[in-house]
Amino acid sequence: MFLDAVLHRNPELVAFATELHDSGAIPPDTYVMDLDSVESNAALLAREADRLGLSLWFVVKQIGRNPELIEAIARHIPRFAAIDPPEARILHAAGAEAGNLGHLVQIPARALPEMLAWRPETVTVYDLANARAVSDAATRLGFVQDVLIRLEGAPGSVYPGQEGGVRLDGGVRVEGGGPLGGGGGRLADGTGPDGGRPLADGVRLDGGGGDGPRADGMRPDGDLRLDGGAHPGAGVGLDADAGLEAGIGLGAGVGLDAFLDEAERLPGIRVAGVTAFPCVLCDPETGVPQPTPNFALARRAAERLAARGHTDLKLSAPSATSMATLPLLARLGATHGEPGHALTGTTPLHAVDYEQPERPAYVYVSEVAHTLADGRPALYGGGFYARGGAREALIPRTGARLRVEDAPAANIDYYRLLAPGDARVGDTAVLAFRTQIFVTRSTVAVVSGLSAGRPKLSGLYDPLGRPY
Repeated sequence: MFLDAVLHRNPELVAFATELHDSGAIPPDTYVMDLDSVESNAALLAREADRLGLSLWFVVKQIGRNPELIEAIARHIPRFAAIDPPEARILHAAGAEAGNLGHLVQIPARALPEMLAWRPETVTVYDLANARAVSDAATRLGFVQDVLIRLEGAPGSVYPGQEGGVRLDGGVRVEGGGPLGGGGGRLADGTGPDGGRPLADGVRLDGGGGDGPRADGMRPDGDLRLDGGAHPGAGVGLDADAGLEAGIGLGAGVGLDAFLDEAERLPGIRVAGVTAFPCVLCDPETGVPQPTPNFALARRAAERLAARGHTDLKLSAPSATSMATLPLLARLGATHGEPGHALTGTTPLHAVDYEQPERPAYVYVSEVAHTLADGRPALYGGGFYARGGAREALIPRTGARLRVEDAPAANIDYYRLLAPGDARVGDTAVLAFRTQIFVTRSTVAVVSGLSAGRPKLSGLYDPLGRPY
């Protein structure tokens, strides 16, 4: 997915990663991270966010929660958004400041005293039970904690395993209708639970079908439409947001106003704003970023909070935060972004546009383990993220670029097969694809000095940031 980009923008990284593996300094199944480029990318993002009046919370799950990289990023973006408590502890131990805790994974009640004592800027809560738990813990610690309300995503816009949140009106959801795009809606990397068309094409809820409205895709310039019996509107763009409160087939559940009625009475919290995920996605073919319906939901929710008298509100709009999307966030009223893959120059936009300001900052190194009878080389696996989009492997010894064969996500990646070509057992293979290192079993090698022409291996770590 990113091999051409990294060869074009950071060939020194490919050369040094090859040297490290050829010499035995790193094993196969290793991500090699360019510390200088990561820090440079962080500095770019920080300057642009400051120019636009935005704040940033950085994310590190995709780079293996690595302490060296955390320290480099935090020199420019001091505060982090941690996706779960183990990550929060690693970030805190590395000296970064807590920005937002609990967004993708709620903080267990027993961990709240420890983490609230760090005085995070905000804590995200998905429901009243978690809001009460945060309030109780903060009260015992003697202060009031700012919280963000996580909104339940628009139909078809949430990755499986990330469900939950407060509904805008007790349930803007499709009951009985088809999935988005006729197949679940593709997310940032072009995949979706049912292989549907990308959400970047949009979400038009008109038409009918089944017992409820059917989604046929949302145009990027317009119209989250709640037609087809749910709302008579002629189409409302994401900049206007009207019609979202229609509640297509109201479902059970606490809506925002009911949530606020109780949350506003809790003594240990202050409602400080809203968040949702994902708020921005890149088209899987063109890489062009577009707001999702979740961004519109968050804006409507923020307006609702302001109407109830809440002030100094935050609106965090994570996913695909990069130099290309920061102006979009500012224009649509976000206060915070959460850069992750932009720190390594590996958003879907970077795969197709080599002129993006952020520089590609990692490669994956493996080795030919054996060759099948039909001539296909098998690479050592361990780091092949299911939605990574690995397409080609470079064999530096010969210069061959061999196609990476598809592999079912349901199987463990002990090996990954390549198309037949000029490769033999023991050859180094260099790849570049989208990853989430914290869910792999890979080694992480941090290299520094590439930008000055004096590269060195700074350290080896496991995928959770511990010394190798």
